[in-house]
Amino acid sequence: MVAAGLLLGPFLLASEVVGQSKRAAKQPVLGTRSAKLIEQNGLKFKDLNRNGRVDPYEDWRLSAEERSNDLLTRMSLEQKVGFMLISTTRMKNDQSFQAGQAKEPITSDFNEDDLVATTNMFTRKPLPTPVMNAAGTTKAVTQFHLRHFILRANVSARTTAEWANKLQALCESDGLGIPAIVASNPRNHITGAAAIGTSVGKTVFSAWPGELGLSAMRDLKLVREFADIARQEWAAVGLRKGYMYMADLATEPRWQRIEGTFGEDAEWAGKLMTELVKGFQGETLNPTSVALTIKHFPGGGAGQGGQDPHFEWGKKEVFPGGKFANNLIPFRAAIKAGTSAIMPYYSLPADTKYEPIAYAYNRAVIHDLLRKELGFTGIINSDTGPIEMMPWGAENLSIRERYKRTLEAGVNLYSGTADPAELLATVKSGMVDQQLVDESVLRLLREKFKLGLFENPYVDEQAAEQLVGNAQFQAKADLAHRKSIVLLRNEDNALPLKPSTNVYFEAHTARAGGAATPPAAYTTNDGKYPVTFVATPDEADVVVVWIRPSAKSLFASDGSPIYLSLSKNSVDVAYINSLAAKKPTILAINYSNPWVIDEVYGNGTNRTIKGVLATFGTTPDALLDILTGKFNPSGKMPFTTPISEAAVQQQKEDVPGYEEGAGYALFKYNEGLSYKGVNTTASASK
Repeated sequence: MVAAGLLLGPFLLASEVVGQSKRAAKQPVLGTRSAKLIEQNGLKFKDLNRNGRVDPYEDWRLSAEERSNDLLTRMSLEQKVGFMLISTTRMKNDQSFQAGQAKEPITSDFNEDDLVATTNMFTRKPLPTPVMNAAGTTKAVTQFHLRHFILRANVSARTTAEWANKLQALCESDGLGIPAIVASNPRNHITGAAAIGTSVGKTVFSAWPGELGLSAMRDLKLVREFADIARQEWAAVGLRKGYMYMADLATEPRWQRIEGTFGEDAEWAGKLMTELVKGFQGETLNPTSVALTIKHFPGGGAGQGGQDPHFEWGKKEVFPGGKFANNLIPFRAAIKAGTSAIMPYYSLPADTKYEPIAYAYNRAVIHDLLRKELGFTGIINSDTGPIEMMPWGAENLSIRERYKRTLEAGVNLYSGTADPAELLATVKSGMVDQQLVDESVLRLLREKFKLGLFENPYVDEQAAEQLVGNAQFQAKADLAHRKSIVLLRNEDNALPLKPSTNVYFEAHTARAGGAATPPAAYTTNDGKYPVTFVATPDEADVVVVWIRPSAKSLFASDGSPIYLSLSKNSVDVAYINSLAAKKPTILAINYSNPWVIDEVYGNGTNRTIKGVLATFGTTPDALLDILTGKFNPSGKMPFTTPISEAAVQQQKEDVPGYEEGAGYALFKYNEGLSYKGVNTTASASK
């Protein structure tokens, strides 16, 4: 068995690796478990289909296009249809979808039990018919012919790598020996809202600020370094596709997925898309790349009333400001950068020239706009469950009619079920042209060939454990944390905190209504800071309070109006005000949404609050480095924060905050101070 050959030097960019198409006759590393090697003229090839000869799809000297065309001719219709599904896959003892089950440690073995859901896996609402969300691994590979999987489990690097190798060995032993590709949601960000389908949350990978924090850094070079580091970590454990990142805009401040966006400005989000795609994929897809799936086309940030289309009451995307085209700017950048895949959202356009049907069904949006006008040639990957769970605008169609409509719209890869029976029946019935299936399979095959998976899908398990989350990677992430923090107000130069100041520092998370669970108070210094932490506010010269508001979980939505006031989002306002009344106070707020803070800050009228800072998923150490002057703040706000709840309820869903007019903003987009005493807001500020 040959070693993986995926692990590179710590900061070798994917773009620096020679593309597959230029490798000519240079022998690549071949990783095998069961396929024999054939030697011809001193070169070696894998005999994946075990016929004793080198077929074109096994010949790494040929282009991805040539190899894909050949392999397509060898696949049965059943294999092709299974190839068009991407399903959640589970390690042994992974009970992510089975709340209340007794939990044993997750291992690198396969989970062989089918998971058949009778409720929507996200919303827990009843479904008219059961839907298979995940099949036992061996069954999925050998009977359903699946080769695309989503991994949700959060385990060690070695466990993930061991499992990935076992999966690839199973695929290699079956049929044509087509390797698997494993996708995941983000795994490198600090977030308070980790959930299936959005973010895995804190993992063993290097821990970076949330996506809003990456935006707030205003440092494109560091964003590229982040993407390249994350690429190396993902590839090391066998994750070769990212269900990320969100090109959606944060124009509707109530939307519960703003934390996964890069803010409200389309042009800036587009620049970030460029760095992310090139950092993960390189200039072109190659054997060191992690392929990205940019979402949610054509932008999901303008949901009516801030509601989300995982639910029927959030199915409408509205454009009262006529800004539909503004949503496309980050996607244009991602397409130009070469993103491998794009994912349409569940929502339907309510007041545009387009038919009011969910985007996965909307040929005018998917085929005419995305394919023809924007020139996207990659994979169109449905979001999870538009056929069975969120078929907005197509509720009256049968399951097979829904498959027909989405195939004709342009969907290539379906997420949400492991069972190909209904899609296969749709194709066999003659309802759709089988050429649509062939075109989809070709797109999917080309991605795999370019990623080098046919040559070597295996990883070095020990090397993965050493590489993932290493100190050098985390040092870069720590720098990003500090650059992501925004200083918004600094009355009387209260910051940085003076040496020998007695500081009471309290951090709050979801302390709704004065709940009994106490906040975390920092009372030990360990010599890192020139201040003294004290145990009570009465002992302090300055009080620092870090509040992390917590909205209702996305998947706990009930359709009721969404508010951004602190008291509506798990903050004990009376308690915060009582702290601020005792001593001069520094207020830090973690902005997962553009919170309204007038209940504690007013319009800057609470004179006991001397400083205000914004965080976007970071660490206490990073915040303390800013507070004590070990790091000079440089971050800029990625969105506008409304001055009042009334302003929130009156704004237009598709209009960025900097265009909402006078009287809307408390803190402006791109606003941010440094300790030079000068507002360093860039000239690009709106």
